[in-house]
Amino acid sequence: MPYLFAHFKEKITPDGEQVYFAVSRDGLNWEKVNDGNPVLTAEKGEKGCRDIEIVRLHTGGFMVITTDLCVANRYDNNLQLDWSNINRTGSKSLRMWKTDDLVNFSEERLVHFGRDDFGCMWAPEVFFDEEKVEYLIHWGSTVKETDYKHMSIYASKTKDFETFSEPELYFIKDNEILDSHIVRVGNTYHLFYKNAHNPSMNMHAVSENLYGSFIHDERFEKYMDEEISNPGCYEGPTTYVLPDGRWCLMLDFFGCEKEKMGYVPFVSPEKGNMSFERMTEGFSFPYGFKHGRVIELTDEEYEKVRGCKKT
Repeated sequence: MPYLFAHFKEKITPDGEQVYFAVSRDGLNWEKVNDGNPVLTAEKGEKGCRDIEIVRLHTGGFMVITTDLCVANRYDNNLQLDWSNINRTGSKSLRMWKTDDLVNFSEERLVHFGRDDFGCMWAPEVFFDEEKVEYLIHWGSTVKETDYKHMSIYASKTKDFETFSEPELYFIKDNEILDSHIVRVGNTYHLFYKNAHNPSMNMHAVSENLYGSFIHDERFEKYMDEEISNPGCYEGPTTYVLPDGRWCLMLDFFGCEKEKMGYVPFVSPEKGNMSFERMTEGFSFPYGFKHGRVIELTDEEYEKVRGCKKT
């Protein structure tokens, strides 16, 4: 069962904040695509791609969606960032490409969702609602009403990625939250997200309805708090099922030397089972993968992507 990992690299130069692909036959050991160079490079907006999402369309083909933000171009002379300014002046749109074969892509689009009060639109992800045959796009935003100081999860619906519903508040807490990831297991919707502070760590909640309300998972919070060193240094959750049926939760670790940061795997016995353990052996990466998404591929797609060469 081959896999594709769409991601970016966090570097101090803009070439890291673009769309990169990697592939794996087993979901454990990853190899770079296109000699480790970007497969897509932003030309519009801030000319940077962060928080890479890729979704297989039920009608065929794929959509690649990213945050329109280039942090590398916002460093001061000491390589420091003013995140309060980025929260209010960051991405105002989401970047999109469509592809039929994961090698050839449509023209880049910046999609504005009609909310001029957003300070930023970060970490887009897509959930396909099979019952309604539509896609729920969700992301983190700050808004003018709170002086761009409280990030929550907003969402819009689309059937074709051409027309989009008015963004609505999807999930909010007293604390700031970001990096939402939704997966359905049976009749249960699992929502993973990052709690920005008090406490700063990844959280998990469940609901029998895609639109909530969601019930907080205290056991997962306890695990992150008691078993994981520096839990606030992880973000960008994404999950997938390994060939042997185990469930892999990837969390993006950013608490070390910048260009050595990247995803760390946590594995449970099966999809929906929240008894995760950090896997310290058996995984390999050619470099640090940053905030992205894993999808399954066919053998034909795997061979085509693996042989992709772009300039």
